[in-house]
Formats: sequence, C-alpha cells, structure tokens
Amino acid sequence: MAEVELDLAGVAAGATLSEPPGASGLVLFAHGSGSSRFSPRNRAVADVLHAAGFATLLVDLLPEEGSVDRRFDIELLGERVTAAADWAGRRGLPLGLFGASTGAAAALVAAAERPEVVRAVVSRGGRPDLAGDALPRVRAPTLLIVGGRDEVVLGLNREAMSRLRAETRLEIVPGATHLFEEPGTLERVAELARDWFLEHL
Repeated sequence: MAEVELDLAGVAAGATLSEPPGASGLVLFAHGSGSSRFSPRNRAVADVLHAAGFATLLVDLLPEEGSVDRRFDIELLGERVTAAADWAGRRGLPLGLFGASTGAAAALVAAAERPEVVRAVVSRGGRPDLAGDALPRVRAPTLLIVGGRDEVVLGLNREAMSRLRAETRLEIVPGATHLFEEPGTLERVAELARDWFLEHL
C-alpha cells in the first residue's frame, strides 16, 4: 500500500494505491458525498477486490477545504475522476471504476470521456442519473447496485439505466438501505463488484 499524490485537473489530491503482485486489473474508487479514501465501506470493498487479484486506487476527489459544498458538482467531479483515470491508465492494467453516491455519476462521466481506457463501471447506491448527457456515450459494461429499501435511488437508477446504451445490469440487494449498513449487505455489494470486474477486466 502506498500513499501517492495526484494532480486532478490542477488540484493536488491524496490517494492510496494498493497493488498486489501480479494484479490482473486496477479499480479506481470515485467516492461519493462526504466520503474519502479512508471510508471504511470503500476499504471493505477494496479488501475483497485485493483478495481477487485487483489493485485499487482510492482518491480524495474534494481535498480542498472551504465552505462551498461541491459534492453535487458533477462536472467538477467528472473532470477529477477523468484525470485520476488518466493517471491510473498509465499503470498498464485494465481499468475499472467503482463509484458511490455522486461519485457514481462522476465515474460514468469519466467512462464516457475515456472509452478506450475504462473497461467496466460499478455503482454502489449511486446517482447515475446525475451523469446526464454522458449516459448514452458510456461504452463500458456497467453494474448498478442499489439497496432494496432505497426506493428513491432505485427509481433514479432505473431511469438512468434506460438511457445507458452499454451492457448494463441492475442488482437489488434485499433489505439494504442507502449506505448498506445492514448485516451482510455490504459484503454482497463487494461480491457483486468483484464478480463484475472479474468478468470484464
């Protein structure tokens, strides 16, 4: 595990790179609202991916301090995920994106901007609808994971799915709310993500 600093469209951002020997792919995490590379939920999913032979890159997309809330600035987040994808792509491994909350929209924007680089996308409790006009341009196979009790976000994911032209699958985790805090639900997310990346990376 190594701490690295990335230039994300002119902003220095901290990141954690974990690269198991002989890694078969690299998964870039696009964190959502109020999250960071130290998020226990993201690290739990990353651990499952490491066990499956994937490298991971967890990046702080909003490192700057300030009073302006930019968690829903999808254009800004998309630019930063795209810059991180460019950096990750130079590692020479097949690249996947794992996005949560608004980070899922940013991941889809990056996938639309870098179709030759991004090979697969997974969204956990995400807001893919916020990717807007980028959705029809996404070519990477996309997995949307939503909690069964997260009804509003489930509806928004179904709406976004109708606009995605790439291979897309919606997986509903029974009994889960938005943050997948219920016993066993986050483990199910990690298994679904692992299997999607094993298939497409």
